[in-house]
Amino acid sequence: MTSPLNSINNNRLIAFTTPETYAVRLSPLITRKGWTPLWCPTISVGPTADTNSSLVHYLTPPSPIINSFSALAFTSRNGISAFLHAMSCIDSPPLSPYDDDKFIICTLGKDSELVDNSFISKLCSNRDRITLLVPEVSMPDRLVGLLGYGDGRKVLCPVPLVVGLEEPEVVPNFLRELGRMGWVAVRVDAYETRWMGPEGGVGLLLGTHKVDAIVFTSTAEVQGLLKSLKVMGLEWRDVVKRNPGIVVAAHGPVTAAGAESRGVCPDVVSAKFGSFDGVVDALDQFWSK
Repeated sequence: MTSPLNSINNNRLIAFTTPETYAVRLSPLITRKGWTPLWCPTISVGPTADTNSSLVHYLTPPSPIINSFSALAFTSRNGISAFLHAMSCIDSPPLSPYDDDKFIICTLGKDSELVDNSFISKLCSNRDRITLLVPEVSMPDRLVGLLGYGDGRKVLCPVPLVVGLEEPEVVPNFLRELGRMGWVAVRVDAYETRWMGPEGGVGLLLGTHKVDAIVFTSTAEVQGLLKSLKVMGLEWRDVVKRNPGIVVAAHGPVTAAGAESRGVCPDVVSAKFGSFDGVVDALDQFWSK
């Protein structure tokens, strides 16, 4: 993922803290701007045997529990991938094709690309039963608004189990908002978000080459970096001191608010956060000014 540091020359060096699943999407966007990407992961994300078992529990025949639900609400691409993996463990589509009520699947932004015909066919043999909702603005509260009033119906929410860090407020707030809208929101731990440990990218940020910008795509990434710094007896200001003029870019207002609440104030916040193109373009525009 990381280009050789000795090839930087006059290119801008852009650090980013995403887990690997997102790094493969963000790194090429940075390269296309003529910059050099520097991958400094602070968290890892992925399913485990336990989280997969938790999902399979809702899908297992002869009477899959998912048939008592009216909707699936995904707040991340990783949740969709984990759910798809769990469905691959089942021999037949778990959702009944015979119910007249529509079954709703909600996703954010480009995450909806994963809810394709293959995904739907693994979930239900009756494609017409499925309704896909994607809010114009990729924020969890907009997803709740698009779902509308639940009237006591149940919605299954595959979300991360956070390990080694304080859980960001994004998911708890999302579940509370669903409850306020009359939905019975059922949380299921679909995958783990885990702190990568004391060195989590810090060594690269404190190296001999000046970092021009750092991109955060989630509050957990910020937490992971700050925790690593603390373990090493350092603070965020030490990163700034070693990289004078470093620009902090946040992927959307939710990430920006999470970073600011922890003392890392973003200079750039992408207004278009349905994909990572938004934060990279916002950073480019910041320097163009």
